[in-house]
Amino acid sequence: MNKKYRKALIAGNWKMNMLPSEVKPFVDALKLELPKQKSCDVAICAPFVVMPALMKATGGSRIGLGAQDVSAHDKGAYTGEVSVSQLKDIGTKYVIIGHSERRQYHGESDELVNAKALKVLEAGMTPIICVGESLDQRERGLTLAHIEYQVKAALYGMSEEMIRRCVIAYEPIWAIGTGKTATAEQAEEICGHVRAVIRKISTARTARSTTILYGGSMNAGNAAELLSKDDIDGGLIGGASLKSADFAKIIAATAQ
Repeated sequence: MNKKYRKALIAGNWKMNMLPSEVKPFVDALKLELPKQKSCDVAICAPFVVMPALMKATGGSRIGLGAQDVSAHDKGAYTGEVSVSQLKDIGTKYVIIGHSERRQYHGESDELVNAKALKVLEAGMTPIICVGESLDQRERGLTLAHIEYQVKAALYGMSEEMIRRCVIAYEPIWAIGTGKTATAEQAEEICGHVRAVIRKISTARTARSTTILYGGSMNAGNAAELLSKDDIDGGLIGGASLKSADFAKIIAATAQ
């Protein structure tokens, strides 16, 4: 991490886990385990139905409320969708955009990711834009080209100020929920590449100040090593964010 130029962020992604009734006990335990030193921003991105309970439980704390997706439409006949205004109205600060599971299971395109990110920015919230390659793409040597395309497509049409308000999360698809983790060197290489792409399409200042996360099975055991790398500014945490003690340890690792 390089805190001289940008904020560190540890964001939990609960995916389709946790019941509303389970939220308060979890948050109460997390508050007790959080380090007193505020070395990073903290967020939890929860399923829509869980978010009201999470908002209530985290009220007055340093934990920011996050969503896992959003509609590209403002309002109307879009059954099952949730708009940026609805998320903002309940105090949402962060929104995950373009997670690989959304791309894989729901056919989300790079153009749709861009449209959603723009909506989130217009509403004054922070998009956490996910990019990442498959195992096949990595083995074929296509990682850098694929990541560059995803970053350029996601940030298309954005001003320097808008890009600086985005968070980019590098999540190698082959390391999500598999227990496999990119080495710290592999993760740093791609996060550095993301920053280089931003520098290419915007400015050095914009690239220097954009927060880039790593999200491929970061856990309490490997967080410190990953976070010691200059271009890794935090983590988008899956399974480990469901365990308050492990999540707190990852947060604490940002102070090392």
